[in-house]
Parts: sequence; structure tokens; C-alpha cells
Amino acid sequence: MEHLLQRLSELEARVRTLEHENQTLRDENKQLRDENNALKKRIAELEDALKNKADAKTSKKPKFSLNYGVERNQPEQTERKKRKRRKKSTGRVPNARKFEHPDDSVDIFPDDCSPAQCVLQRQQGAWRLVDGRAKYIRYSIYAPENAKTLPTIPGIRGNTSEYGIEIIVALAFLVYWIGISIDKAREIFEFFTGLALSKGQADSLLNQLAKDWEKEYAIIAAMIVRAAVLYVDETGWKIGKKNCYTWIFSTLTEVLYKCGVGRGKDVLNETLGGMFAGTGVSDDYAGYDSAFSEHQLCWAHPLRKALELMLRNPENKEYRRFSAALFNVYYDAVRLSKDKRLTVGREAKAEMLERRLRRLCRRHGETIVTEKMVSESKKRDPQSSLSVTSDPEATMIRLQNQLYEKSSNMFVFVRNPEVEPTNNRSERQARPEALARKASRTSKTDSGAKRRGVIMTVLASLNRRLKRFTLSEIVAAVQESLRNGTALFLPLKMRPPPLEN
Repeated sequence: MEHLLQRLSELEARVRTLEHENQTLRDENKQLRDENNALKKRIAELEDALKNKADAKTSKKPKFSLNYGVERNQPEQTERKKRKRRKKSTGRVPNARKFEHPDDSVDIFPDDCSPAQCVLQRQQGAWRLVDGRAKYIRYSIYAPENAKTLPTIPGIRGNTSEYGIEIIVALAFLVYWIGISIDKAREIFEFFTGLALSKGQADSLLNQLAKDWEKEYAIIAAMIVRAAVLYVDETGWKIGKKNCYTWIFSTLTEVLYKCGVGRGKDVLNETLGGMFAGTGVSDDYAGYDSAFSEHQLCWAHPLRKALELMLRNPENKEYRRFSAALFNVYYDAVRLSKDKRLTVGREAKAEMLERRLRRLCRRHGETIVTEKMVSESKKRDPQSSLSVTSDPEATMIRLQNQLYEKSSNMFVFVRNPEVEPTNNRSERQARPEALARKASRTSKTDSGAKRRGVIMTVLASLNRRLKRFTLSEIVAAVQESLRNGTALFLPLKMRPPPLEN
């Protein structure tokens, strides 16, 4: 009975609490309704005020600011008129002013008619390098009165260009081949030639050159695919903060750069298109596996590793013996490759060298013990004596594994004397790119990377083809291709003979 009475009193107290909370909620609800009504009233007042203000504006009389009276044209009124603000100057000097005091004037006539039959058709000014100094030349182009085509100016890329080819090529040489910044290239130009280029002008000239050479770039890419021997290498690159790579494809006469791309096998597939049927020479990067029907691995890499092991560990006789034996195998292979007396016996000699190399790799297949393996062994057996393989030992085992497993790719140059035993042909072309990367002179944009690839490809290929890689030789080659109407990089057998002066 007492228990029930206590329970009843608790329920009554709970009812009183709920009634109090209910009253509080009703009071708050009433307050919110009052605030809501006040806000609605305020909104209505503001809408009325806005409507009245709009009506007041529409009722105003129009004002005419212009004066159409006669007094508008009086002198005192004219003087007080506001002058129009001039547009900001672009800094470009009009041709009329440039033509007033040129450093020299040159008349251009067609080859198929006499000067007496020609009239002045147009004039064009351009900066040229003459005896190492920049001079502004005024060209006067003459042709018959009804001529449909006009003669072109030698060494000028177009009808609107204000700079000779030699200036554009010299700028590209400084920026890309030498590897200095555009600002420093401009300073060199001004110091040695007296030509002051703005940064925008220099950048525009490089863009023009890359655009002009895109056709040459495509021709070189097509010739790379048809090469008998192709040397491939890649080096790290950056576009802004994005890490990427530059690939270099080299033959005896052409070099192709692909800047700012990935390192995957898709770059090889895109460049070669599954059409390359020759011998590929590269390092042991896994991306090259099965990329070529015949694949020569570069000997410079394993020789450098063996030599480094010997020099860093002079007390280890095993490293010294292995390095000496490996160099002997390489020297014998080079001697056999150059032996012109070998005709049908090259395949047998290459197989003999492969067996000799595999016998040299006695530590092939040894297990490289890692810290994880030692830790797991200790868990199984606390008394285990297993120890981690040292770095030199691990390097030796990996090197011998590589040489043993890929011995068939080490002596392709013995079977085919036209193949070189190392990939130095492409590595030499990659060295300037590596130096530019270390000096933080990489590309800022994708278009900048493409521009670099086009210009470097043409310059490097000209370096392979020209007897002397000089500014005058490059300009002469470009002018010859323009004069003959042919591409700059036709196969050597298809190039027409130079025109007689």
C-alpha cells in the first residue's frame, strides 16, 4: 500500500512538471507569433516605401545634358570641352617611323624579269644580324604591276615578321641548347649585338619558331619509326610542380624529344605505333621489355655498377675479380663486333659470349635477405642466425641476376655490327635535359614542354646532319629548304642538290 502511495505522488509531481513546461511553450509560441506579425508589418511598410520611391523617380522630368543651341559652338565653349583620353601606348613603333632612318635598304626583284619591268609593290622592315651587329633593314619588294605573287625576302619567315631567321635561331640556341633563361639570352643579345628584345617579343619568337617547325617534328617522328637501329633513353622532367619525364629517341641522323610525358609503356606505343621493326638499344628499365623485336641492353650500366662496387669496397677481392672478368667479356665482344672478317660466324660467337657471361654470374639466384625476413625468422625461431644482406652484396646479386637472365640481350651488337653496345647516343642527348632540371629550368606549362620538344628535336637533328653546327650553317639549311620548297628533314638520299649561286 505504501509503495502505491509513493508511486502516486511521483506521478502527480511529473504531471505538475509537464503542465509547467506546457505553459512555458505556450508563452514562447505566443511571443513568436507576435514577432512574426511585426516582421510582416515591417515588410509591408518597406514594400510601400520602395513603390513610392519608384513612382517618384518615374514622375521626374527628363534632363538633357547635351546642348544643341548655337552657343555650343562658340570659342569659349569649345575650349572648355573635355578632351578624349588617349589609349595607352603598346610601345610598338609604327613602320613609317622605322623606315625614316633604317640602317640599310635592300631592293628585292623577281628572278624571272628585269628591274625595268617592275614597280614597287610593298615595303617591309626587319632586324637582321650583319657582321655580328643588329641592323634594321628596309626591304623594298618589286614585281610586275599585275603580278599575283611577290618575291620573298631571304631569311625572313613571313610577310609580317620583323626579325631574321638568324635572330630567332640564335635565341632558341641560347635558351634550349645552352640552357640559359630567356632574360639572360636577351641580355646577351643586347650586349653583343645591340638588339634590345622585350621578354614578350622573345617568347613570341620562340612560339613562332616552334609553330614553323611542327611539320619538321612530325617528319622526324615518322623517320624514327623507320630506322634500323633506335637508341632510347628517358630522364626526369617537371611541368610546374608535376613530375614527369622527357624521352629521347636517337638514330644516326635524327633525334626526337618528347617532353613532359609519363614514363609508362604508352609513350613507346604512341611514338612507335607498333611499326618499328628494327633493333632497340636501351637501359634495363622494365618498360622496354618486349617493346622491340631485337633488344640490345646498354653495357655502360652494368660496367659502371661493377666498377663502383670495386672502388667502394677495395678490400673485397670477389668484387675486383668480377669487375675485371666482366670488362674482359665486354672488350672481347667489342673486338668481335668490329672484326670485319666475321660473316657467318657471328651468331656462334654471340652464343659463346652468352655462355661465358652466365658462367661469370655464380651468385645468380641467391636470396637477398631483408629486415622483414629477419624479423619473421626471429618470430619463428628466436635463436635464428639469419642476418640482413648488406647493400654491396645485394647490389652484386641483383647485377648478376640481371646479366644472367638477360644475357641474350647483351650481345646483339656482336650479331649486328651496325648496333652500338651502349646507349650513349641517347644519353648524351639527355644530359642537357638533366642539367636543365637540376638548374630548375624545366617547363611551366604543357605548351612550354611541347615547344621545347619541337625546338630541341630540330636543333639536335641538325647537329647530327650538318658538318659544322654553327648559326650560319643552320640558317643556310633553313633558307635552302625554303628556296627549294622542300622539308628540312627529307631523308638524305632524297635531298635535292644545293642550288648554284
